[in-house]
Amino acid sequence: MFFRDTARRRAETHGVAGWARNCSDGSVEAVFEGEAEAVEQLVEFCRRGPSRARVDRIDVAEEPPEGLSGFRVT
Repeated sequence: MFFRDTARRRAETHGVAGWARNCSDGSVEAVFEGEAEAVEQLVEFCRRGPSRARVDRIDVAEEPPEGLSGFRVT
């Protein structure tokens, strides 16, 4: 949960909505929605993760906004 919770805190700090969840293969999937610069900051955070995280790669895809509000961790 540490990676996801850190992403949540950063998202809330930057006014970004969305969600983050663990996948069965051990990866983390996330959706960020907000101002482009704030979303990019979160993507950059995900490239390295928290200090104890191991990030092998990230895949980024732009999608139309869904009108999300808040940030949840599942």
